[in-house]
Amino acid sequence: MVESLFRCAGRHAVLAAFTLAALAPAALAQNGVIDIPYKKFVLPNGLTLIVHEDRKAPIVAVNVWYHVGSKNEKPGRTGFAHLFEHLMFNGTEHYNDDYFKVLERIGATNLNGTTNTDRTNYFQNVPTSALDSVLWMESDRMGHLLGVIDQARLDEQRGVVQNEKRQGDNQPYGRFRYALFEGLFPTGHPYAWSTIGSMEDLSAASLEDVREWFKSYYGAANAVLVVAGDIDAETARTKVEQYFGHIPAGPAVTRMEAWVPRRSVESRMRMEDEKAPQARFVKAWVTPQAGTADADYLDMVASVLASGKTSRLYKRLVYDEQIATDVSVFAMSMELAGVSAILADARPGGDLARIEKAVNEELARLLADGPTAEELERVVAQRRAAFVRGVERIGGFGGKSDVLARSEVLLGSPDAHKVTQQRQLAATTADLKGAATRWLSDGAFVLEIVPYPKYQTSTSTVDRTTLPEAGGPPAPVFPGFTRTTLRNGLNVIVAERHAVPQVTLSLIVDAGFAADKGVGAGTAGFALDMMDEGAGTRNALQISDELARLGASLSSGSSLDISTVSLSTLKSSLDPALALYADIVLAPTFPADELERLRPRRLAQITREPYRRGVPAHAAAHVRRRTCLRRSVHGDGHPRHGGVAHPRGPRRVPPHLVQAEQRHADRGG
Repeated sequence: MVESLFRCAGRHAVLAAFTLAALAPAALAQNGVIDIPYKKFVLPNGLTLIVHEDRKAPIVAVNVWYHVGSKNEKPGRTGFAHLFEHLMFNGTEHYNDDYFKVLERIGATNLNGTTNTDRTNYFQNVPTSALDSVLWMESDRMGHLLGVIDQARLDEQRGVVQNEKRQGDNQPYGRFRYALFEGLFPTGHPYAWSTIGSMEDLSAASLEDVREWFKSYYGAANAVLVVAGDIDAETARTKVEQYFGHIPAGPAVTRMEAWVPRRSVESRMRMEDEKAPQARFVKAWVTPQAGTADADYLDMVASVLASGKTSRLYKRLVYDEQIATDVSVFAMSMELAGVSAILADARPGGDLARIEKAVNEELARLLADGPTAEELERVVAQRRAAFVRGVERIGGFGGKSDVLARSEVLLGSPDAHKVTQQRQLAATTADLKGAATRWLSDGAFVLEIVPYPKYQTSTSTVDRTTLPEAGGPPAPVFPGFTRTTLRNGLNVIVAERHAVPQVTLSLIVDAGFAADKGVGAGTAGFALDMMDEGAGTRNALQISDELARLGASLSSGSSLDISTVSLSTLKSSLDPALALYADIVLAPTFPADELERLRPRRLAQITREPYRRGVPAHAAAHVRRRTCLRRSVHGDGHPRHGGVAHPRGPRRVPPHLVQAEQRHADRGG
């Protein structure tokens, strides 16, 4: 009985396969490449139409690709491409209702829309008799959508998208993709942000922003329409011209060039995930864009590493050493660049360091020796089988209409897929080894995702009904200091503190810009600015270079009553730094050429002064300098009154005073 059942099943299985092969319309070239016959038309309005005839079933796939994705967004305006995909299903000017209602009623299947970095697509399979209905609907939302997008509809779909983002983010490893792309791509790269966008950017999207997005990217000339299935090319062309021919081309869209940022240094990130049940190890690289030979070879390298139970990483990590519960490798080629990544989930309580060691060893072995002939044979068969299974269908998600649309939009020709097929069929072990060596040998981004620790809290014993008294402030403790007077009368104060090997010196002179009276306002400030522009036998550049070599810094400036020249240096450089400091203090040369170089800057500072008073703090200081209080205390004409402008510009503050002044500013003083 059992044998007869199996014999019967075997006969039926063979019959089904034969029938399938007999009806399949794709052609097989002598080199083994599978051809998808098509006819391509470009309508006068710029719309590209691709038609593939497949009569094995009375259905037609309609697949529209718009050449716009998240890469076309700008920082601060992310998530627009995906948000607009949602809005496209909410009704048009002539059918102001949910798109799914009419399509499901006419028997549509494989009905969906997706957005990625490079394109947004909308697709469905319908009975041949319903082709006019779906072309009417697709053309209506391409050409007649703006009239029904209002604030209520935007707010509704914004909420849907934000909820979709929350659901994704709250899944285990939900934030993995954000970290991966931000870690691999530099700031400003079009792939550095996620397709779904940020909550803040989605919240900030205005009705005008959304309408402008539609006007910029949803014109006929930026779209590719594929009709595949039970229809001939001329019939399809006639119908598409009838429904889409009146739609404007839209503005020209700037095409981005490939941008593959080369990384030579490994970078790492560790992320805690409260939803993750086990730790995950990720190692990823930036790789070439779609259409390049290396992108096609790296797709095969990914299969060598982790496709099937006998693949290198899966067998070692999951079967032999059993340090991981799963391992996968993907090679994703996009329009501007690609990403290859290894993902391994550690056994609960497992060690990511051990997984990383095993991954690195297997990768190094592949880079050194390349794949074996048996591995290459297996991978070629896997890639070919996956492609054949996909193109047996006519719809989206890898069907023939999808393959034709992707080839046209991203690679420039509907049959560009044949180049990839030919490369992979003819690939050698040396081809795979070379691509892996060029792209997977350095510049990796390593991401460790670990479960969030289960922290515990203790029982509180604090009385929270009464705020504890702060008590009096503790007495400050200042370092001791010694005083001495040199023979020339200079008072020296030394305060010792040995926490760090640094010495700071400040020469304070009892004369500031109050002493400018009679010699020209601004003289003190200008003189102090000139101190390091030449001294002794050194010019300004030599002084700057010597300070840098010593690890020292110099500052000088004047306030109302004092002028200061300060030096900060390492203890080990004190003697040469002190010699330079002495030259600057005792033998400044005030070079005429440096004075003339600095004069325009000083004059510009004076010119800006009235505009600085537009800032509240500067305006208050300006008024305070001219108050009746100062006039009554010091009298008219006194330097402290401020009746005379002192064009000293911004004061250069000694380093040891910067923090003190900042604290004063933070208090609003």
